[in-house]
Amino acid sequence: MAKYFDVHPVDPQPRAIGQAVEILRSGGLIAYPTDSCFALGCSLDNPEGKERILRVRQLDDKHHFTLVCADFAQLGQFVHLDNSVFRAIKAVTPGPYTFILPATKEVPRRLLHAKKKTVGVRIPEHPVVRELLKAMGEPILSSTLLMPDDDAPMTEGWEIKDRLDHVIDAVIDSGECGLEPTTVVDYSDGYPVVTRVGAGDPSPFE
Repeated sequence: MAKYFDVHPVDPQPRAIGQAVEILRSGGLIAYPTDSCFALGCSLDNPEGKERILRVRQLDDKHHFTLVCADFAQLGQFVHLDNSVFRAIKAVTPGPYTFILPATKEVPRRLLHAKKKTVGVRIPEHPVVRELLKAMGEPILSSTLLMPDDDAPMTEGWEIKDRLDHVIDAVIDSGECGLEPTTVVDYSDGYPVVTRVGAGDPSPFE
């Protein structure tokens, strides 16, 4: 059964955050709130975590995973950014955007897009995930919590606990966090291509 952490949306309890981090570090898969919608997450050094996310969401290996980062210093360890791309991303970050960028050697090969050698990155604004990332000390490998037969992501922590109780290890609930996934901007070829319009305004990249 998944553990259930009911935390304050602005000032989450450190004990609950600490317990969630321990679950991540011990190979667990969690559902947690972001500034766009709920996400599934695991640690970067958890090979089984990626496969569990693919199974839960019924996705194939072509799925672009996202490294959810605490700040630009962390993000810069995992993707290559030139000055113009950095400025464009900095202008809307933190926020509900995911950026597809060429990966550095710090990213495990199994997490890369097979052909492009890219990975998704983002810096969210939600206080709960920011505290989670701060306590974790490294990015969280993530994917939007959108189930295969659903038209929209789940927004209620209790519903996630009820439906996924035996396939994930914890749910962090801080109340509703939105229905829309992130806006995805692909910089694989050095210029922006909006591949999904979501919670973030796409106009700066069009």
